[in-house]
Amino acid sequence: MTHIRIVLVDDHSIVRLGVATLLSDQPGITVVGEASTAAEAVSAVASLNPDVVLMDIRLPGEGGIDATRQIARQYPRTKVVMLTSFADEELIVRAISVGAVGYVLKQVGNDELIRAIRAAAQGESVLDPATASKLLSRVREAERKAEEDAFRDLSHREMDVLGYVAKGKTNGEIGSILNLSEKTVGNYVSTILEKLMMANRIELATYAVQHHLFERMGNE
Repeated sequence: MTHIRIVLVDDHSIVRLGVATLLSDQPGITVVGEASTAAEAVSAVASLNPDVVLMDIRLPGEGGIDATRQIARQYPRTKVVMLTSFADEELIVRAISVGAVGYVLKQVGNDELIRAIRAAAQGESVLDPATASKLLSRVREAERKAEEDAFRDLSHREMDVLGYVAKGKTNGEIGSILNLSEKTVGNYVSTILEKLMMANRIELATYAVQHHLFERMGNE
């Protein structure tokens, strides 16, 4: 069994004591250090080279997220799991974006915490169900927003032209369908390319399909 060395980071000594007591009974897991501030956490990782850090997200000074950022950059072998009371979507996203491999609520059961530690030591990402649900909601909201913004700068007529470009129609064919001159269609295509910062019609067609243009327009 791989031996896992842990550093506990929490500004409440009673919390560190409780987690340390729990982990002391687990085979293959040893608490090698503790810290109560972000600076102490980074220093402990530098001197002790642990496998996993259990990091409280709210710490005096720079805070758990900043400490995690420093550890992830300077000591990438050490995996950080946020152990916190806060199931806050913004904090979850920020923690993961700076390098945390897991986000576990203090309310989880002992078995779940142990599994999270062992998974993190193997380089796996760990989220408790409540946190995963919040993160998934955040991701879906971001995707929805991206879809809404995908064609934000295009007029209705430009959307029509783009739809036919995505279907492989020539400027002449699009002009016949929309009762426009071929030159006017060409101008529309040039404007669409510029607004969407695309280089050619193939990129436009790909972009349109990726962002579900036909579903938006109700086209087959």
